[in-house]
Amino acid sequence: MTGEAVVTEMRPAHRFDADRLEAWLIGRLPDFEPPLRVRQFEGGQSNPTFLLEAGDRRWVLRKKPTGVLLPSAHQVGREYTIIKALDGSGVPVPTARLHCEDPEVIGTEFFIMDCVEGRVFGDPLLPDLTPAERRALYEDQMKVLARLHAVDYAAVGLGDGFGRPGNYYERQISRWTRSYIAAQTEDIPEMTRLMEWLPANIPADDQVTIVHGDSSLRNCMTHPTEPRIAAVLDWELSTIGHPYADVAFATLFQMGDTSQDDIVALGIPSQQEMFDLYFAASGRPPPADWTFYLAFILFRIAAINQGVYKRGLDGNAASDTYMLAVPGIKRSSAYACRLIAERGL
Repeated sequence: MTGEAVVTEMRPAHRFDADRLEAWLIGRLPDFEPPLRVRQFEGGQSNPTFLLEAGDRRWVLRKKPTGVLLPSAHQVGREYTIIKALDGSGVPVPTARLHCEDPEVIGTEFFIMDCVEGRVFGDPLLPDLTPAERRALYEDQMKVLARLHAVDYAAVGLGDGFGRPGNYYERQISRWTRSYIAAQTEDIPEMTRLMEWLPANIPADDQVTIVHGDSSLRNCMTHPTEPRIAAVLDWELSTIGHPYADVAFATLFQMGDTSQDDIVALGIPSQQEMFDLYFAASGRPPPADWTFYLAFILFRIAAINQGVYKRGLDGNAASDTYMLAVPGIKRSSAYACRLIAERGL
């Protein structure tokens, strides 16, 4: 099946005692009967993810990496909390099953959710789909994003402790500045520029919603045969925040090497169409300008990549592709600075 996730044996840096996990699951995980088989999903740079199999049943386990971690990173407990809260909300998520904070079981905190069958597309241009399927999938993504932002976070149990409403960008810029500095390995002038410009240019608009934080198709499970989202995954960066950060992130692939004309020729909505689809579905007013939101997302991506690279140097990466993070840091920060300069800001 095109888009099927790649599963391998556990990587040495993330290997744990499967027998100990098996013993812990007995009596806790519904319909679980040993023996347990554990394999690891390939890809991803943050929380190692594993496929659990027992008989004809399949689950997914997400865990923190081992070793020294940056403050507030790898929030698998946060992922479990929001997935559980969104069950039945209209936002497609896997069913969350168990959360364990006891490091004695597999060495780090982890949670378990049902395995949703489907496809994961790493290339946003979706080369294996038809033009009509590409458009339908991106239209569905923006509708799902609008449904997420319409959820009453307090009503689903996220009003106490999941995030602080208001001042989202101020808090996020501060957090990712600290994270970047803590993992910094070289001087990148564009990152210095962004750490100065962003906090001085936060828009006055202070809408408050649940935000995913990493809202791209690669973090979604697409239905096995239909161009629609079966489950939204990777909620590590989710919080109570500002919805336009998610919208900006969802359109970043539009700003790559492929021209807007070529993207539209593939059947994919243009960046402006993506914005319009979201606002039609959400009923929210569009901002006068997207520069700040796009620059903020590019800065955050660069800061995350810096953490990925540092973990790789420390021998604790979730994938061997961590070396690609350095060009990504420089590319993202340079693009953000160029956007700011082009707008004369």
